[in-house]
Amino acid sequence: MSTEKKPKNVFVQGPITPEKIATSIAHHQVKTNIGGHDIFLGQVRADEIDGKTVSAIDYTAYEEMANQTFHEIREAAFEKFDLTCMHIYHSLGRVNAGEICLFVFTSSAHRKDCFEATRYLVEEIKTKVPVFGKEVFEDGSHTWKENK
Repeated sequence: MSTEKKPKNVFVQGPITPEKIATSIAHHQVKTNIGGHDIFLGQVRADEIDGKTVSAIDYTAYEEMANQTFHEIREAAFEKFDLTCMHIYHSLGRVNAGEICLFVFTSSAHRKDCFEATRYLVEEIKTKVPVFGKEVFEDGSHTWKENK
C-alpha cells in the first residue's frame, strides 16, 4: 500500500468567507502542541487600470494541475520548515473587490517557523500555481490579471 499523500482540493467556489477562516482557526484549539499560527489573506483590490476600476476577479484554473502544484509546494514547505499543520484555500469563480481569494494558514510549535513558511508558501503559490484571474471592471469589461 502506498504511503504517498494524494493532493487535496484547495479550491472553493467564490470568496473565502470569514466564517471559513474563523472555523479553521477554532479547530486548532485542541492542538496543544502548537505555539504559533500565521495567516495570510489575499484580498481582491479595487485597482484603477486605464481609468477603470476593478469590481471583481473571476478566477479559473487547470484544477488537477493546480492541485498537484499546491501539493508539491505544501510537501516542500513541510520538509523545509518545522510545521505542525498547514491549510491553503484559493477561490475559483467571481470574487468581488474587498473579498478574500487566498487563505494560507500555518501552525508550528514556534512562531519563527510559521512566519517563514507562510511567506514561502505565498511566494511559491504566486509564481508556480496555474490559477488565472480575469479582472472585471465596473463597466462589465475585463482583462486578464498579471500576477504580482
